[in-house]
Amino acid sequence: MDTKDTSQSITSLQLEKKLEGFSLIIAPSLLAASSFFWRNGEYGVEGATMLILSLFCWIPALKCLFAFVEKKMPRYSILGYWIAVFGCISGVCFAFLGYLATIFNISHTEYLLELNSYPVTSQILLFGSGPLFPLSVLILGLMLIVNKVISIWIALLLCVGAILFPVSRILRVEWLAHIADIIFFIPCCSVAIEMLRREKRQVD
Repeated sequence: MDTKDTSQSITSLQLEKKLEGFSLIIAPSLLAASSFFWRNGEYGVEGATMLILSLFCWIPALKCLFAFVEKKMPRYSILGYWIAVFGCISGVCFAFLGYLATIFNISHTEYLLELNSYPVTSQILLFGSGPLFPLSVLILGLMLIVNKVISIWIALLLCVGAILFPVSRILRVEWLAHIADIIFFIPCCSVAIEMLRREKRQVD
């Protein structure tokens, strides 16, 4: 590899890391904003749109977080990341469900009855795969604690957020959702700021 190729590779890597860093801020921010647009426990049009954009940003954000255990647990970092990505896709399906239910004025009870008519696909796309996102973050937080590759308080907050996130959504308790979202935001933002500072120092 010549000097030009090496330089381009370094530039690409730096850009990727910057995007991951910004995603760590944008993803939980949009997630937190989406819960302010709940309507009777449903996301609605605005909330669903923010949630979908949030989950899109969670994909590179999670890649950044799983990279912390890549050296010590290479297989887990790959498999865990892909499971988490599928959890994000399931979350997008839930968001679209709320989006379409609002547009077509379909009640929560009505669409649950319709989904029962498609038990296998509903489990694959929604109910069975839905917990994969918070469960992946919970396990990742525990692995970060075990491997001591990140500040314990950051890893602990990720674990707490991963527990409160599904609880707040299942119970449809708005104030609990806000708390879960804030708890998610703090550690992700802390990691992002530190990472972006490090990248800036390397460039300088």
